[in-house]
Amino acid sequence: MNDAVMLAAGTSGPSPLWYATRAGGTVSLVLLTATVALGIATAGRYAPVRLGRFEVSALHRNLSLLTLAFLGMHIVTAIADSYAHLTWPTAFVPFVASYRPLWVGLGAVALDLLLAVAVTSAVRGRLGLRRWKAVHWLAYASWPVALFHAAGTGTDTRLGPQLVLYAGCLLTVVAAVWWRLVRAGAQAVRVRRWATAALVLVPVALVAFLAGGPLRPGWAHRAGGTAQAPASSTAPAAPHQSPTPQQQPDQQAEHEGDDAE
Repeated sequence: MNDAVMLAAGTSGPSPLWYATRAGGTVSLVLLTATVALGIATAGRYAPVRLGRFEVSALHRNLSLLTLAFLGMHIVTAIADSYAHLTWPTAFVPFVASYRPLWVGLGAVALDLLLAVAVTSAVRGRLGLRRWKAVHWLAYASWPVALFHAAGTGTDTRLGPQLVLYAGCLLTVVAAVWWRLVRAGAQAVRVRRWATAALVLVPVALVAFLAGGPLRPGWAHRAGGTAQAPASSTAPAAPHQSPTPQQQPDQQAEHEGDDAE
């Protein structure tokens, strides 16, 4: 391979912002999973014997703050990357993005739910325990929304390590719910009903979605993954023009999926 070809190969990869966005989103999902699982497993005075309630609460709070920190990095880098043309309103207002509107919109929904929990936690004393708990349940609702957002938006969903990560997050929350139900016994009949339904519906829905969506060829186009370039007064590019470096992550993922078939 000559120097010109090597230089072209080295400059045609995804931008650092694209990698930072994917890394921030993945870490945020892992931290959110840990936060939700810890909250489910230790709620209702079910703290581990070797840990006090104070230590468990501090760990839960710190995990929540870390989740928001990495989520902030995920959003900032996604907006800074010019490929998807995301803006600050699209980060908070669901389903208004031009790039994968449904799946980016789910990310906005998850963010809004987490921000509602964070804001009400800051004024917990004034809000009252009952109202705060009602809002706090939104954190649990944000987890499956965030999981489907990651699976539907991420161009690396079809990769083996990413699928293993999704499975690990799913099994972690399922185990936490199962542990909570076992410890609660017959004292939480209503909770047992919806929790059992969630244990069945969420994994089945995720597997069915992956099999019929991101794991099939052409998902980037069906999901609205081809970002539209901003309008300009210049003449259109020639049909044989090579894709820009920012356009290659989604296209490369699609080609890899086609080759796998």
